[in-house]
Amino acid sequence: MVETDLILTLAKTLIAVSWADGKLTSDEITNMKEMLARIPDLNARQWMSVEMYIESPVDDAERARLIGELQVQAQTPENRALVFQALDDMLAWTDEVTPEERQALDEVKAAFESGDSSASLHGLSRLFRGRSASQPAQSAGPNREDHLDDFINNRVYYAASQRMARGEAALDLPDAQVRKLSLAGGMMAKVAAANPQITDQEMTVMTGALQTHWQLSADEASFVVDVALSQLSSELDDYRLASEFARVTGYDERCQFVDLLFVIANADGGITEPEIEEISSISNILSLPRQRFFEAKKKAAVQ
Repeated sequence: MVETDLILTLAKTLIAVSWADGKLTSDEITNMKEMLARIPDLNARQWMSVEMYIESPVDDAERARLIGELQVQAQTPENRALVFQALDDMLAWTDEVTPEERQALDEVKAAFESGDSSASLHGLSRLFRGRSASQPAQSAGPNREDHLDDFINNRVYYAASQRMARGEAALDLPDAQVRKLSLAGGMMAKVAAANPQITDQEMTVMTGALQTHWQLSADEASFVVDVALSQLSSELDDYRLASEFARVTGYDERCQFVDLLFVIANADGGITEPEIEEISSISNILSLPRQRFFEAKKKAAVQ
């Protein structure tokens, strides 16, 4: 039986190889998700630990760490043979393997060459016959999974942190404030997208709100809005965003925030029913009285 940890590390390594040319194709993503769907009883956290490698590029150092972990976990001849089979199967994921992907693929193979096995290969389906609750071995090197909780619970904060780490922007604010602003940005983006087209007017109001209510500079506010909007494709979760925002804010701030959400929805000249429903959902999770929601709705002149 092959351990689930090995399967997950193999999946992450294959994604890292696919990122070697700086992009993932839709076919590569689809095939990887189909592979993961075949793992028995894969829980949400395990799934997300792989998805975070799909979300953004994997550099050489992080790929090397994954290869090191895979070597530690694939000790038996059977497991090593299955790694080689997975690498060969990966070639069928796309019509053309780029030189960068080929080089990364060869790196993985080279790491296992000395322990190559003549065991019979029966395809990746053998990976999914068993699972284990054992903990994965850790290798030195950059590890985005150190931030898995942020990826799951505050995706905007995670994305902002990654971009700041790459030197794309800077927020001269306490970490707790950046986390709160990221939650607010995610909910504002959800309301703006409920229509579903996000207008320039809504983006302007979102940026202005961050400047006015949280004293951000124009550049800082634009950065938060840009990151929040970029994460809409990640299916931002109302409950995670709003419940965490409720935990770190007082009643008055939550009330003002719901008022602000209606202002954003009304920025393009009218508020639609989907926008009202989205704000209603957020308001409920923020534990605001229903009467306070109706007051905010009335204040925005919504009939």
